[in-house]
Amino acid sequence: MKEQILQILRELRAYALGKGAEAIFFYHEEDSHLMRFANSAISLNTNEHLIRLEITTFDGKRRASYEMITDLGKLDEMKAGLDIAAEMVKHAMPLSYNPSVPAYPETFADEMSFDPALGSLTGAERLEFFNTASQGLETDEIKLSGIFSSGTNVVAQISTRSEHSQYFKSSDAQISMVLSHSALKWEVIAEQSAQKKSDLDPARLHSELSFLLKRYQQEPAQQIEVGHYDIVFGSAAVGDLLNIMNWIGFSGGSMKRGFSFLSEEQVGTKVFSEKFSLSDDPTHMETFPFKRDLMGIERRPYPLFENGVFQSFTWFQDDADEFGAQATGHTVFHNSLVLKCGEVDVDSLEALAKMPRENDILYIPFLHYMNIVNPSRALITASSRFGALLLKKDGTIVVPYNVRVTQSLLDIFGDKLEWLSRQQTVNNTSMSYGARNPTAILLPRFLRVNDLEISHSNTSY
Repeated sequence: MKEQILQILRELRAYALGKGAEAIFFYHEEDSHLMRFANSAISLNTNEHLIRLEITTFDGKRRASYEMITDLGKLDEMKAGLDIAAEMVKHAMPLSYNPSVPAYPETFADEMSFDPALGSLTGAERLEFFNTASQGLETDEIKLSGIFSSGTNVVAQISTRSEHSQYFKSSDAQISMVLSHSALKWEVIAEQSAQKKSDLDPARLHSELSFLLKRYQQEPAQQIEVGHYDIVFGSAAVGDLLNIMNWIGFSGGSMKRGFSFLSEEQVGTKVFSEKFSLSDDPTHMETFPFKRDLMGIERRPYPLFENGVFQSFTWFQDDADEFGAQATGHTVFHNSLVLKCGEVDVDSLEALAKMPRENDILYIPFLHYMNIVNPSRALITASSRFGALLLKKDGTIVVPYNVRVTQSLLDIFGDKLEWLSRQQTVNNTSMSYGARNPTAILLPRFLRVNDLEISHSNTSY
């Protein structure tokens, strides 16, 4: 299959050269499977096989793109797409800069992120996973919902500037399981990410859901007072905070457009806590990495923050072209973010609840409806959801109704950062819209921040 894909791209390149067109051909193929649960039953069990071809043509400062859903047997249709894109570029508005066209120096193929066993996972295996993870937890009032998404992704490229091509193949799975009370309306959740079949661990999900379910069934629920709390964020909440930093933090294009809380003058200065070290590291397979970016630049570990000190902006090629910067190998669909772990030994939520504490600890595993309030101040807002707990200093536990956090990332990851757990986990941040793009962040299982303000507190679930 790989050779057939690359041969099609070579034929399209030859056709473009024959027409005198400057072009990039971007091929994306996905084999996606989705099993969805609602009210303790399968509500959807589907799969789709899609091939997308995006053709981008260039004429000096003009650029135009045409995308189609196609099939490997439809070469004439693909050639017609090139004809359309070549006509479109004649009428495109010129850019203020000359966009780069990749000239790949060598042919490169990477299938290290592909596990055939995960890519060919059956519906029966997905159902067995859900049944094992939820065994004994459902009742007439406690209902199961969630998703099991898995599949295979192929990305390939060629341009008229070089005869060489790039090819990437990966497999992935994303699981979310929710138990909800049909009358009281509370919800608890556990999630898992997999890059290979052996990553799947239904027993761990069962353990996490069991602990939360007992707390929500046995502990008192209440509205907690607004004010300042020591907060432990779960990995999903931390992942969302880091993910939003992609947009309003270290992106050079965002900085130049005034949509970042960082400036060029801050490179080499301390921005966050010395406990905070973040990198873009494509050596970690759990993050579904690209070893080369879409321009052919080799990707290596790229420090973003070391002990709180800001190291460098990342530059997408098109932003670099527009602002006269040097591209940094970040013309990719997703970064491979890795947050360095700390020294606190806490491997599970149960272990966190047993830790001695001098103050009440608010545990927030998930942040819901996160949005940007002010990018230049790194100010975001979100509400808690799916299994928050108030761990009282006397050793008891209270189930809090949802609260709202409106805080700056500069505070969350700044000097108020108390500790990060020693144990590492993977938070899958893949989106379910558009072309399949498996994305994950490697990070500590827990992170504690002291003295953060809760601005609103709900009166019910």
